[in-house]
Amino acid sequence: LMERKTHVKINRKEVMLAKLRKSCTCTPQKLKNFVMDFLPVLRWLPKYQCKEYIWGDVMSGLVIGIILVPQAIAYSLLAGLKPIYSLYTSFFANIIYFLMGTSRHVSVGIFSLISLMVGQVVDRELLLAGFDLNDDAPPALGDGSLQNDSLSNTTAFNLTIAGINAECGKECYAIGIATALTFVAGVYQVLMGIFRLGFVSMYLSESVLDGFATGASLTILTAQVKYLVGIKIPRSQGHGMLVITWINIFRNISQANLCDVITSAISITVLVTAKELGDRYKHKLKFPLPTELVVIVVATLVSHYGKLNEVYASSVSGAIPTGFIPPKVPQFNLMLRVAVDALPLAIVSFVFTVSLSEMFAKKYSYTIRANQEMFAVGFCNIIPSFFHSFATSAALAKTLVKTSTGCQTQVSGVISAMVVLLVLLFLAPLFYSLQKCVLACIIIVSLRGALRKFRDVPARYHMNKVDTLVWVVTMSASALISTEIGLLVGIVFSMLCIIGQTQRPRTTLLGQIQDTSFYEDDLEYENLSTVPKVKIFRFEAPLYYANRNYFLKSLYRLTNLDPNLEAARRKKYEKKEKQHLKKGNHRTANGLGTRETTLQLVPKQIDFQALVVDCSSISFLDTTGVTTLKEILKDYKNLNISVLLACCNPSVIDSLKRGGYFGRDFGSMQEMLFYSIHNAVLFAKDQK
Repeated sequence: LMERKTHVKINRKEVMLAKLRKSCTCTPQKLKNFVMDFLPVLRWLPKYQCKEYIWGDVMSGLVIGIILVPQAIAYSLLAGLKPIYSLYTSFFANIIYFLMGTSRHVSVGIFSLISLMVGQVVDRELLLAGFDLNDDAPPALGDGSLQNDSLSNTTAFNLTIAGINAECGKECYAIGIATALTFVAGVYQVLMGIFRLGFVSMYLSESVLDGFATGASLTILTAQVKYLVGIKIPRSQGHGMLVITWINIFRNISQANLCDVITSAISITVLVTAKELGDRYKHKLKFPLPTELVVIVVATLVSHYGKLNEVYASSVSGAIPTGFIPPKVPQFNLMLRVAVDALPLAIVSFVFTVSLSEMFAKKYSYTIRANQEMFAVGFCNIIPSFFHSFATSAALAKTLVKTSTGCQTQVSGVISAMVVLLVLLFLAPLFYSLQKCVLACIIIVSLRGALRKFRDVPARYHMNKVDTLVWVVTMSASALISTEIGLLVGIVFSMLCIIGQTQRPRTTLLGQIQDTSFYEDDLEYENLSTVPKVKIFRFEAPLYYANRNYFLKSLYRLTNLDPNLEAARRKKYEKKEKQHLKKGNHRTANGLGTRETTLQLVPKQIDFQALVVDCSSISFLDTTGVTTLKEILKDYKNLNISVLLACCNPSVIDSLKRGGYFGRDFGSMQEMLFYSIHNAVLFAKDQK
């Protein structure tokens, strides 16, 4: 046997106390490092190579800023809020991530899935408060203020229960819910960073995330159809929203607004054509075509001068005030109402941001700090929530555009924020006549990437059937039930699939590769020779309580011997033998003599004298696993069959030692444990 190293026993209490003392001490250098770690901009900005980086950062920042403006206005439909709040969100998120983010390339801001999740919570709370979700009348905002918005809805809610002002209209209450939700989600993310709970993201596999994104995209698409055709239907809430919405659409399709239908058809045609041309000739274009901005500008001009709202009753964005609203603390009582909803929002936001950050850091050969990313996205939610903003996350589409236009550092985010600020201060009122159907078209076309996942299903199925099943279940639950429940269903189902795979793993007998000391699966390879008097059994999973029975059934089936049944059969024959001998009859019940009976007690099907268990795929044993191996050792020993273990890793060996598998003094360990299958086979052959 190889000798194990003796590990020095660590006093965990002393280690914890030492770490606590070290963390509680405060020195100038430690304080400096803490500040620079918390604000990474202090580390990289002094080293900024202006001549090398500035052009790429400015170009990518301008392009992203131009894309951000129409997307911010469009995604306000998903969040159920006014466009001005989406612009606030885009502005503050870029500034804060510039200060705290460690990724040079990700674009943090509004994201369609996050906006949808915020909008579902806002709509639910508005309904519970008694507001009408279908009131599309623009608020009277002559003074440019968003505080006096009671005219935006005929229902005024007495918020003494909710804890805000005595009177608050629909828009005021909606943004109050959104900011409270955003604040709580940010607090969750910061707490996850403090307690280093980033491992939670490991339970969101690629199949779960893709299925969730695709299912949510179907929900987003469904929610925008009513704007495409210009019909007034109630905004469905709760489970089954997708089905209910489509039923309402077909019931009310006769009320479609012809002007909105024509505008939507033209807008989608232009946007899709431009996107396809951009994808085809992207290697020749220095930067992506600002198609969304062009469509919005042209559509706004046509709507304004054609008076589409007055003449054809086409729904428009309405007044967007300029400037900033005074900051306001999110209401604590509203936080209690949305505390549960904030948890999936926080996890999804964090996972998308960190996964994108890691992907592009690997691509461009630099490192990020996942824990700092959690802090960054957390404060991108906490701080803007005081400034009437809602939840944010990194977005893949804008990040790809950012990298393709020459982005070098986080400075590009500041440039994008300046573009949004220009719109906030001066240009926002110009979008008054912009039709909502155009915004819906921009949202739907932006879902192309997620919806194209359906084309990848055959390739995904060919690669891994279980992952495909996880994708289908997550996508279906996210679309047909709700996004939050869909995410939970995806996580639980993927974990059940893993458990199922370990419960019924592959089991096989091994044969020897001719003229070698190697052994492989007898069912998968030709020309393998069986080892006389030896069975080699492989179990390709950890051995624990959930697959114990499957382990035993597979072993008995493949070796064609159940030692318990054989032992019972022998006891039965021995009992009959004794009964006949007592009667003085030297012939047994079968008409055989004593010697013949003794021969018959050794069944013909036992064609082996040693069982070698290949433990190379057994990563760990629990108490039940150790007990199972001890049982088969005892049961086969009663039949004069030795059980040998091969290729055990150190943790399995330690579990066997602690479980008493090798006896008290480990004296027989050399005859029971081998470091290769071949050594175990040679030992079995030498046994008499």
